[in-house]
Amino acid sequence: MLKKLILGILIGSSLVVAQSKESIEKLIGSMFIVGFNGTSINAHSQIIKDINRYNLGGVILFGKNITSPTQLKALTTKLHSYSQGDLLVAVDQEGGKVQRLSPQNGFKQYSSAADIAQNKEVAQYTHMAKVLREMGINFNLAPVVDLALNPQNRVIVGLKRSFGSDPKTVATYAKAFIRAMNAQGILTSIKHFPGHGSSLGDSHQGFVDVTRVWSAKELKPYSYLIDEGMLDTVMVAHVFNKHIDSRYPASLSYRTITGKLRGELGYNGVVISDDLQMRAISQHYGLKETIALAINSGMDILLFCNQLDANNVVSPQKLIDTTYALLQEKKISLHQIKQANERIKRLKSKL
Repeated sequence: MLKKLILGILIGSSLVVAQSKESIEKLIGSMFIVGFNGTSINAHSQIIKDINRYNLGGVILFGKNITSPTQLKALTTKLHSYSQGDLLVAVDQEGGKVQRLSPQNGFKQYSSAADIAQNKEVAQYTHMAKVLREMGINFNLAPVVDLALNPQNRVIVGLKRSFGSDPKTVATYAKAFIRAMNAQGILTSIKHFPGHGSSLGDSHQGFVDVTRVWSAKELKPYSYLIDEGMLDTVMVAHVFNKHIDSRYPASLSYRTITGKLRGELGYNGVVISDDLQMRAISQHYGLKETIALAINSGMDILLFCNQLDANNVVSPQKLIDTTYALLQEKKISLHQIKQANERIKRLKSKL
């Protein structure tokens, strides 16, 4: 009888542990947005299995996922219908050189941020937002609020992704963008905190140090928009600035995210990373260290696009397993994960 009782307790304990692990994995999963390959899915597709097993926060779509409006609508309809929660379906749709829904796959060409500001024409953002809504996309990783401070900057200024060099002007056009998106039920993300417009390098390609060129002026668009309560999310860049953090790039920096963005500027919403597979990160940090630093910095959503390198695709299972191992090793805390989930839940309640 005693043996049966002890066995029952042990079995019960193992079941509790197993359920606890599963629930924690879902909390972890909600903190990831991932990219995947393919233009069509079904109930047995790996991405759908991962979404439902881990309660993934969302997916991000690129040109490789889009061939036409009809195809895209079918893809997002299945993503939403097969997922069990409020799945974020994200794209970068800024206009100009950066728009995943483009003329190449059957969509309208929109003006760049620089041209919008020059022509004082924001009406097309309403059209853009309506198209995104019709296509089943609910998270636009835009607008850019970097200041056009360095004429030699290729990744922001050279591509005309900035509304200009004046913080108030940039904030004004960013508000118009955000309002147009929100009116159609689409979330936004201002980027790239704490400022990428003065840089010389491109963090897609490698390490970018803005220590000598960055100025506090680049924080002003964020400050204006935070004070007006306009923001859904803030995306953090991979730029390095030793005046803010002498050791880590912004996206892995507690001093940048928790200290400056949350502490000094008073932002209490969701913080999302830029793609953590960009070479500015992947060339200097392994996956485990990247995830640990990102979560410890105060990051809520970690973005793994699986877009830049076909040989560096990381599965949701590996992301969740790695994060769970960090939790077991006490290198991150469950409290941090739950805090992030609370912010993500508030964000998704806007959908």
